[in-house]
Amino acid sequence: MFPAAAPRDGTPDPGGSAAGRPVAPEPDQRPAAAPADGEDRATDAALRPGDLDGFIGQERVREQLDLVLRAARRRGATADHVLLSGAPGLGKTTLAMIIAAEMEAPLRVTSGPAIQHPGELAAVLASLTGGEILFLDEIHRMSRPAEEMLYLAMEDFRVDVVVGTGLDATAMTLDLPPFTLVGATVRAGLLLPPLRDRFGFTAHMEFYEPHELERVVTRSAGLLDVEIDTDGAAEIAGRSRGTPRIANRLLRRVRDYAQVTADGVVTRETAAAALGLYEVDGRGLDRLDRAVLRVLLQLFGGGPVGLSTLAVAVGEERETVAEVAEPFLVREGLLARTPRGRIATPAAWAHFGLVPPPAPA
Repeated sequence: MFPAAAPRDGTPDPGGSAAGRPVAPEPDQRPAAAPADGEDRATDAALRPGDLDGFIGQERVREQLDLVLRAARRRGATADHVLLSGAPGLGKTTLAMIIAAEMEAPLRVTSGPAIQHPGELAAVLASLTGGEILFLDEIHRMSRPAEEMLYLAMEDFRVDVVVGTGLDATAMTLDLPPFTLVGATVRAGLLLPPLRDRFGFTAHMEFYEPHELERVVTRSAGLLDVEIDTDGAAEIAGRSRGTPRIANRLLRRVRDYAQVTADGVVTRETAAAALGLYEVDGRGLDRLDRAVLRVLLQLFGGGPVGLSTLAVAVGEERETVAEVAEPFLVREGLLARTPRGRIATPAAWAHFGLVPPPAPA
């Protein structure tokens, strides 16, 4: 068994190297789930479960991962490489920390954007100790040359490094101790097939159901010493977009509202009033979501309209609309992407209490 070490919390270290220093997990990029300040980051770390038994949701992933880790512990070997894919905020970083804790191994945290040259990856790999867990967040954003170096390191635990240039160049082979790579990505399709094939276990994180998020909210409220009833937890869970990270952040904002304007107890009425103040409606739509739908409905009659035109109309960048607002609106059945452009669905008209125009003859 490998020596135990406390998992790192993912906070960037200004004094570290670009490739080796810990980096923060990818933010949600939403007004209702904006990147947390220092206190909120500490609270996020405190709310993370420390083992698989405390991890709520993702039942099939937990069951499969538990089998992989238990088998590795019985053999006294390192666990297979693990690839976790799914939307931000579903628990990929938390699972990486749990893997390190379950294997009683140290955790090294870095990210794909920090590794743009093979030499940076070689430096990280060469500093690993036996059995260490290397968490590579946003692995799909790693450069292709570094990705190709990673193939050999994952399979044969060695890397080939070229020292010098021109006629003085010399190839060196560095043997690596056995380690476990845990990769996290929101776009598994961007990984080259040779890299995906080298992961022994691949898991896709699904969005949470409301009853699962209700358990997350109730657990977090207990850790934050917030008094909350069942209806209050259900109200927050129903507006959390199927994402535990958003549920926890909305809980903190509702807690603040309850402490300032009420008696500190979170009820359904208190939660609804607080989330209304923060412009999160009953379906979890925030200001940007509603702006996109209103423009689509009122200015363009429900579409179709091009993405660039839609972005200009709401005063946002094209990428912001496409990557921040659209995925949730499509998943909720309020917006559809067609070859001619974006169109509003009947559910979008009904959500705003509007009647769609008659179809042309």
